[in-house]
Amino acid sequence: MTATDTLPSVLERIDSDIDNAIERLMELLRIESISTDPAYKAECDKAADRLVKDLESMGVDASKRPTPGHPMVVGHIGDTGPHLLFYGHYDVQPVDPLELWDNPPFDPRIEDTPSGKVIRGRGSSDDKGQLMTFVEACRAWIAVNGNLPCRITFFFEGEEESGSPSLIPFMKENADELKSDIALICDTSMVAPGVPSIASQLRGMLKDEFTLHGPKMDLHSGHYGGPALNPLREIAKIVASFHDEDGRVAVPNFYDGVSDISDDLRGQWQNCGFDEKEYLESVGMTEPHGEKGYSTLEQQWARPTLEINGMWGGYMGAGSKTVIPAEAHCKITCRLVGEMDPAEVRKNLRAHVEARLPVDARVVWDGDLDGAPAAVMNTDRPEFDAARKALTDEWDREAVLVGMGGSIPIAGFFKDVLDMDAMLIGFANDDDRIHSPNEKYDVDSFHKGIRSWARLLAEIAK
Repeated sequence: MTATDTLPSVLERIDSDIDNAIERLMELLRIESISTDPAYKAECDKAADRLVKDLESMGVDASKRPTPGHPMVVGHIGDTGPHLLFYGHYDVQPVDPLELWDNPPFDPRIEDTPSGKVIRGRGSSDDKGQLMTFVEACRAWIAVNGNLPCRITFFFEGEEESGSPSLIPFMKENADELKSDIALICDTSMVAPGVPSIASQLRGMLKDEFTLHGPKMDLHSGHYGGPALNPLREIAKIVASFHDEDGRVAVPNFYDGVSDISDDLRGQWQNCGFDEKEYLESVGMTEPHGEKGYSTLEQQWARPTLEINGMWGGYMGAGSKTVIPAEAHCKITCRLVGEMDPAEVRKNLRAHVEARLPVDARVVWDGDLDGAPAAVMNTDRPEFDAARKALTDEWDREAVLVGMGGSIPIAGFFKDVLDMDAMLIGFANDDDRIHSPNEKYDVDSFHKGIRSWARLLAEIAK
C-alpha cells in the first residue's frame, strides 16, 4: 500500500486521539522552560528530557545533546523515502508582567472563546503547540503503519527565545548528522484564520544602538540653558532625519538590494484573506503609517524598515529635575529584505548619524549587536507543490505563499551552515498573543495542524 492509500486511516487515528494529544501538549506546557533566565535552567533540561522520552515512546532514536547553554534534542527514524528535518524550539519567553495573566501561565487550560476553543498558556503557540503538531502527525502514522513514509530527523532547540547562541556551533559540529533533503519549520502563522500559509520570504534583522555624548556632566538648566549642547535635542534631530515625509528611509544607499515583488505574488497577497481594517483596528490604528505607495502587506512583508525602539536620557523619575543631560541614547532595528547586506546597512546608518553630529558632540556605538540578511525560500522545489496540495485539501481553502514581517534566523542558518533549503508552515493566528500575557493556541489550529502535517508527509512520499 502507498502512503496515499493509508492516509485516511492516519487521519482517523488523529481525530480519535486528539484528546490524548492535547493532554500530551499540556504536559509540555506545564514545564517552565524560560531560556533567557538562568533560574530556569533545570526546567529547560526537564523539557528536553520530556521530548526525548516522548520521541522514544514512538520508536525514534532520540537523545539530549549538551551545549554550553541549553540542550538540543535530536532524533532519527525511518530508512526509506525523502529525508526531512523538522525543527522546533521548546524554550519560551518570560511571562512578565505576571499580573496581566488571567490564569497562571504554566497552568495551561482549555477555554471557550467566541471564536472557538483555545489552549491558554505560555508556549501554547510559540512554539510548543506548533512543535507538537508535527510530533503528533508522526505518532499517528507510526500507530497505523508501524513506520513513517519518509525519513525524519527531529531537531529541537532550547535557546531560540534567547538568541540561539549554541545553535550555529552545534549545527557545524553535527552537520553530517543533520543534513537532510529539506528543513521543515513550524514557527509561523496563517495570514488569516483558516487560510493555510507557506512562508516564501522572511525579513532579515539589523540591531544597533548609540549614545550621543555632550557635556562632561549633567548641567543645571538655569546656569547652562541656552549655551549648552543638549544631547536629547540633538538626538531628536538625528532621529527625525531617518525618514522623509512619505515614510521612506532617508539614509543614503539604504535601499541597495531591494527589489519589487512579482505581479503574481502581489496578486496572491491581494486575495489571501488578509483583513487590513481588522489588522489595524486591533492595535488602535485607522490607517497604515509606513512607506507610501505600498499596501499594508507589502509594507509588512516586502519593504525594509528603520524603527526607533527606544530613546531616552536625562531625568525620568517622578516630578521635575532641571538638568541638561550629559548623554542621550537610542536603540534601532532595521528589517531587511531582498539582497540587503546587514554590514552595509550598518555602515550607511552610522555614517548618516555621524554626519549630523554638532560641534562638541560625539557618538559611541554598541559593538555587540548583530544582524542577519533576509531569507527567500526556494519555492520551485517540489516539496512546496506537495505542501500547497496537502494544506489546500485539509483546510478546504487554497494555500497561499506569504511573506513574513518578522525574522526567523534558523531558515537562513540551514542554508548557510548545512546548504539546505527550508519550508516554513505554521498554524498560529495573529491574535495568539505570543510573547505576551494570556498566550493561546486555537484547538482547531492544533488539530488541523496535525492533520496537515500527516497529509504533507503522504504528498512528499509520493
